[in-house]
Amino acid sequence: MSVWNSENVIDVAESIGITQLNRDAVDHLARDVEFRISQVLEEALKFMRHGKRTTLTTQDVSQALRLLEVEPLYGYESTRPLRFGEASIGPGQPLFYVEDEEMDFEKLINAPLPKVPREMSFTAHWLAVEGVQPSIPQNPTQADQRNQELAAKGPGANPHLAAVSGNDNVSVKPLVKHVLSKELQLYFERICGAILDETNDEYRSAAFASLKTDPGLHQLVPYFIQFVADKVTHSLKNMFVLTQSMLVIAALLENASLYLAPYVPSIIPSVLTCLVGKHLGSASQDGPTTHFALRDYAASLLSSITRKYGPSSSTLKPRIARSCLKSFLDSHKPFGTHYGSILALTMIAGPEGVRSLIVPNLLPYDAHLQRGLKDDGKREQAEYVVNAIMRALETVEKDAAETGALQQNGYPEGEVLKERLETMLGEVIGTKVYEIGRQSLTKALLETAADI
Repeated sequence: MSVWNSENVIDVAESIGITQLNRDAVDHLARDVEFRISQVLEEALKFMRHGKRTTLTTQDVSQALRLLEVEPLYGYESTRPLRFGEASIGPGQPLFYVEDEEMDFEKLINAPLPKVPREMSFTAHWLAVEGVQPSIPQNPTQADQRNQELAAKGPGANPHLAAVSGNDNVSVKPLVKHVLSKELQLYFERICGAILDETNDEYRSAAFASLKTDPGLHQLVPYFIQFVADKVTHSLKNMFVLTQSMLVIAALLENASLYLAPYVPSIIPSVLTCLVGKHLGSASQDGPTTHFALRDYAASLLSSITRKYGPSSSTLKPRIARSCLKSFLDSHKPFGTHYGSILALTMIAGPEGVRSLIVPNLLPYDAHLQRGLKDDGKREQAEYVVNAIMRALETVEKDAAETGALQQNGYPEGEVLKERLETMLGEVIGTKVYEIGRQSLTKALLETAADI
């Protein structure tokens, strides 16, 4: 016995003008309709189960019809399941209809209005530049991505969606909460207080000794790094605070029990700020050249970081070198920034970096260097830059001597040699190299120019 009534097939046939229909054909059509309906229902139930629901909706049926390449029905979309009522029009002939929902106008009028949604806005930013994600507020950091993975899931997990739906008072607790013991909190406060104490040198030395040797500081590492970042950001005019901040980083790096590789991207910005920052310290209180000692220490600290963690990160050295080279080539930056950039390129990139990054740019840099040496207010700082460049060139000389690359025997002398050095290195540095008169240095630089 067919579930689908064969009389329905006869009614449809008569509605389209077919009056004489074979009884066997009617039975076959009724069974085929029954099969098609069961096929649609099976596919619709799959959509329901994949949607983690127990109620079949009209949307599930529409999706099933699309999947079976049947034109979907229109006019039955609803966010809530439909309620069907039954009416009897005769013996054995029930009629089903969709029940209309009764609305109480008094409740509808007195109900509070929904919240006004926020205005739509958009902005553009670089997600990545040449495969490198820039550190801007719009881009998530590694810590943000980690927090996103640990964020609560569910209907109330997103506060913005909750606000739109009217559930903005739902409080969501994170799955993981970092809790420090009272002992570690007290230790952190005491160490930070001792580090910034200018009056008690012994107390400050004991704090740094503890950071260098104590093994139980793993949980405090991100707090110390954030402490350094805050102090460097808000104390650029205080040379003492900047120096102590770099000493904190050095002490953490020296502690053999700490694993700092995940925190290197957070450490580098603070060190770079103390290396190539425009204005460090106060010239009226600390003197015009005191910041050069801080830049020297920051350069050595950056060099030790790249030596220790460079092998595990292939992009660490190139990114730092690119940032320093950009600062060196910017003539609007002060000589202190150029000094730190040259130091960093010399220590990080080595002799090959000096040959490829510093030497080719000395000639266009010469005009800026001459103006600084002629200015009484900038002469002393420009001389620091000259000395930094000479130290960089000496690394090329030392490398050539160690590798036995000094094979050039005949090279010009006298004014011809001076003119050639000035053509390659600029008037200031070329004259300086010529006045030193060291043949090994001259040969190394001439061979470098020949390779370029």
